Amino acid sequence: MIDTESQTTLPGNDHYQLLVSSIVDYAIYMLDRNGTVVSWNAGAQRFKGYEATEIIGRHFSTFYTDEDKASGLPARALRTAAEQGKFDQEGWRVRKDGTRMWAHVVIDPIRSPTGELIGFAKVTRDLSERKAAESALQESEQQFRLLVQSVTDYALYQLSPQGMVSSWNAGAQRIKGYAAEEIIGQHFSRFYTPEDQAIELPRIALETALREGRFEKEGWRVRKDGTRFWAHVVIDPIRNATGELVGFAKVTRDNTERRDAQRALDEAREAFFQSQKSEALGQLTGGVAHDFNNLLMVIQSSLELAQKRLPDDPKLRRLIGNALQGAQRGASLTQRMLAFARKQELNPESVDVPQLVRGILDLLERSLGPSLDLVTEFASTLKPARADANQLELAILNLVVNARDAMPGGGIIRITARSLDVTDSREVVPPGRYVRITVEDNGEGMDAATLARATEPFFTTKGVGKGTGLGLSMVKGMVEQSGGRFVMTSEQGVGTTAQIWLPEAAAETGSDDTGSGEVNPGEDEPSKKPVVLVVDDDALVLGNVADMLEDLGYSPILAGSGAEALKLLATGEPIDVMLTDYAMPNMTGLQLAKEARSRRPDLPVVLASGFVDLAAEDSIELPRLTKPFRQTELAKAVLAVIETH
Repeated sequence: MIDTESQTTLPGNDHYQLLVSSIVDYAIYMLDRNGTVVSWNAGAQRFKGYEATEIIGRHFSTFYTDEDKASGLPARALRTAAEQGKFDQEGWRVRKDGTRMWAHVVIDPIRSPTGELIGFAKVTRDLSERKAAESALQESEQQFRLLVQSVTDYALYQLSPQGMVSSWNAGAQRIKGYAAEEIIGQHFSRFYTPEDQAIELPRIALETALREGRFEKEGWRVRKDGTRFWAHVVIDPIRNATGELVGFAKVTRDNTERRDAQRALDEAREAFFQSQKSEALGQLTGGVAHDFNNLLMVIQSSLELAQKRLPDDPKLRRLIGNALQGAQRGASLTQRMLAFARKQELNPESVDVPQLVRGILDLLERSLGPSLDLVTEFASTLKPARADANQLELAILNLVVNARDAMPGGGIIRITARSLDVTDSREVVPPGRYVRITVEDNGEGMDAATLARATEPFFTTKGVGKGTGLGLSMVKGMVEQSGGRFVMTSEQGVGTTAQIWLPEAAAETGSDDTGSGEVNPGEDEPSKKPVVLVVDDDALVLGNVADMLEDLGYSPILAGSGAEALKLLATGEPIDVMLTDYAMPNMTGLQLAKEARSRRPDLPVVLASGFVDLAAEDSIELPRLTKPFRQTELAKAVLAVIETH
């Protein structure tokens, strides 16, 4: 054992003992050769909790955990210090109250001047706070690693300064398709498209992140299987405490679905905008066409009546004839405008498409010229279509003329038709049975921008004065008003294909003609002229219809409104027919007809209008006369209702 009394008599021992005893941040104490505590300072008391009187004389293994005691660590520590001159270790130690502390322990051998081992000097420092901080940091790092590894919606991984992948999370594997062992150590440029690799975008991305502190961009990236996805990418440089670059943090998100959804939303907005624009233009066009119809009717009827009273002057007759042709062309233009606005009067019937096309074949071939060939092909099982035959003829003629204009150097125009039973709701038309008429050419074709606008009203690629821009919009309006669809596809340098989808007719119908001869009620004029009540809010139209009726041998009574017409009916005056305009303020022609029928149930009524959208009111079946009408058409309509009553 150490002779503590002899130590105290050594020169300066009091000073050393005072120094050691005063230290509180380190436990400094001595052991004899067997490991028994023989001295104890204030630091030891503070760390371990023992008073000097409680611990001196006890073995230092008291401070060790049961696990370390079982492994023989105390004896091994003394042996190591004796043999190697020092024992240095960190580990758990036990305080008096049983709590543990993380300690840094140094044991040095103490030898006599002759080299004999007389004991050990033991210095212990309590590093529990540092250990707790390290443990907390380690736990935090572990939690962060778990967090990064658990994220599946983002690819989070690290790159070396040269761009090599050095870490890989579950999100990266899910999005890009590579397992960690497949990609770690590979250059991140493999995720880029060949186009981006060609412009060295991977290198530019790292340089930008290094120069500006961040790189952020969206673009196409490539998965392991070669498919592409739209990615949002962020690259940040990683630096150590001294500012040295140690790599890059890369975050990638697959935004393909969001991009597709945004594009779909943009397309829907554009379609809605176009729909609103077309609706507004349709309303405007329909209104203009209606008013223009009234003007044309006045001009046309006046010219017809004047033509009957002309002297035998060939030049004057030619001038009147030219004026009538101009009025008729104007009427044709208003019909196109009404077709675009879907306000024209249609007469749907069962149409034999091959027979209809053969009926206008001569006209079609004459309009083409010698450099173009017209080919027709119709399926043997083709069913009749339900459509207005006259409007369908006009639509096919429009498409053929457009095809001709697209082939100035000549070519082939093909008209085909077949019956189709549509069951797939994703088709261009709702499920049902249809007749599809196709007009196809191998001409110049259209680019995507021109094709997108082709059916817009007044849009044309022809020169000034060579087209109204209403041809295709008229076709589209007529087809959709008939319950079908108009579809165009085109490619520059290849040609254009136009498809008219029309509902299949339920059954063949016979002719409804009441007669094909010229009607001239003036002949065999009855002893008493039939009375026709004419109702129209346009005074010019009212006067001209009266003139045409008088010329036909009828006695017209005029009313400028529905209310005025009802007053005339209330007088009890005999009226054989009421001819009323549809579009009138305060009371429409349908409302007037309904009220008039309630007073005179047997009163024949003819409805005159250029509009077809009458479904907003409680409709009653009435004979229709489409404005602008000619005198012969007026005569047929009035005579037909008189004969049926």
